[in-house]
Amino acid sequence: MSVTEVRSYLKEFNMADRMKDFEASSATVELAAKALGVEEARIAKTLSFYGPDGCCILVVTAGDVKIDNKKFKNMFGLKAKMLRGDDVKKLTGHEKGGVCPFANPEHTEVFLDESLGKFETVFPACGSANSAIELKPEELFQCAKAVKWVDVTKAAGAPK
Repeated sequence: MSVTEVRSYLKEFNMADRMKDFEASSATVELAAKALGVEEARIAKTLSFYGPDGCCILVVTAGDVKIDNKKFKNMFGLKAKMLRGDDVKKLTGHEKGGVCPFANPEHTEVFLDESLGKFETVFPACGSANSAIELKPEELFQCAKAVKWVDVTKAAGAPK
């Protein structure tokens, strides 16, 4: 999917006009926070994992947390294994650096981590390495057609 396809997808929710495009890359949490002038924690990073039966699980988290493998396994019943680079586009519909919770293939399931709930608004990517949108967590849940809220993260500096 391209940023154009995500923009079209977000029209369904009357959100397309809220998308922001940047001249510089926003492909990482650090770069996105810099481009938007916000703290890294408010960047809603979309992490892609192998799911059961060849499907893809997308987990959207706050920018300052990491996946807790034990919580992930308890939630999904499988080990957290991120997509290999060559599988990213095939399973998410987006290029690496532009993976987002919008306009994904039918077999892709989106989950939002509770770490996003501490913010009034967050900034997920919009299908490219230089785009984002500001949404309330509830709006993100709706626009992402998320399955449910989950608790699968821990602080980035937390021990294993």
